[in-house]
Amino acid sequence: MPETVAVPQAGGVFADVVGQSAAVETCRIAVAAAQAGPGRAGPAMTHAWLFTGPPGSGRSVAARAFAAALQCAEGGCGTCRACRTVLAGTHADVRAVVPEGLSISVKEMRAVVQRAASRPQTAPWQIVLIEDADRLTEGASNALLKSIEEPPPHTVFLLCAPSTHPDDVSVTIRSRCRVVSLVTPPASAIAEVLVQRDGVESGMAEWAASVCGGHVGRARALARSESSRSQRATVLAVPGALRTLADVFAEADELFAVAKAAAAQQSDRRDEAERDELKTAYGAGGTGKGAAAATRGMAGALKDLERQQKARATRTTRDVLDRALVDLSGFYRDVIVYASGSRVGLINPDVAGDVHTAASRIGAEGALRRLDAVLDCRAALERNVKPDLAVETLMMQLRVG
Repeated sequence: MPETVAVPQAGGVFADVVGQSAAVETCRIAVAAAQAGPGRAGPAMTHAWLFTGPPGSGRSVAARAFAAALQCAEGGCGTCRACRTVLAGTHADVRAVVPEGLSISVKEMRAVVQRAASRPQTAPWQIVLIEDADRLTEGASNALLKSIEEPPPHTVFLLCAPSTHPDDVSVTIRSRCRVVSLVTPPASAIAEVLVQRDGVESGMAEWAASVCGGHVGRARALARSESSRSQRATVLAVPGALRTLADVFAEADELFAVAKAAAAQQSDRRDEAERDELKTAYGAGGTGKGAAAATRGMAGALKDLERQQKARATRTTRDVLDRALVDLSGFYRDVIVYASGSRVGLINPDVAGDVHTAASRIGAEGALRRLDAVLDCRAALERNVKPDLAVETLMMQLRVG
């Protein structure tokens, strides 16, 4: 008979996986099977996993928690060195691929695949966690597929993507992965997390949870940051501000400026720290014999770093713009709900007055056309259309309907 192992409890590393009881249970059962070790794990454990779910559902959080539980002798206690280092992103046998630019290149994926073939140094498994697997280029997908088709017995691949649609993950990769489907967490669960784990006042937590659209990270940002609340207010004021042709360009400029400012706020401090670390590594300020020679090689390295930072800033700006477009789509969805007489709750209950005004002015059909325009703008940004041009086109469509 197979050895019986204890199934780890739902707390520990899974404590931050909000409102995903089914997904957590799947992971817990797999972890229990995996404790038998590579080559001896039962059918509940496999070498490739695909975590899918809507934005904010916690795909990468669940995948990282699963990785920690696999490396933990207790199945994910949350307190041991293995759990802490995996969650902090410093574990030697867990390689996280987080795209800094708009895509994951074949060069980067080949390096990851080569690393995945090596034996783990300190833990039972060599784990590769790929966030935003939908950003894999065709070449990168092919490089990954070869490794997933013939995986080393000690290697586990964890992929995160919005869905199993071929636009997000290739059919061949999908067919070799076990899918863990996450759902939009309920507002009550999000509010509970904000209060109990983040120390947010209950009233603010309930408001943030009610307007975040089920996005846990968004709720946390709204509850903690005045600038996030201000950015959301700016976006939701756009539909009522588009009265003249001049407003189209003014609102487009303001929205784009807000996105760039938010992106800069996220990246400036990190960019400066990376430059300082690179200069220190090359001996900047040193006086030894080799310091001058090392410093001469720093210029090329700084250029490469600046190129990477520029790509990251572009992606961050587009991500912030996309977040604004999601807020806009939520507004027009609310207009459709109200205009059609549905009793479904609003995504933005705090601006119900603006929703009612828009519903009386443009009706459900007008809101639907504008919602389509917002979704078209999101698709244009994915196709690398210039953000300012895409936003100006959107504003014109929102004005004329």
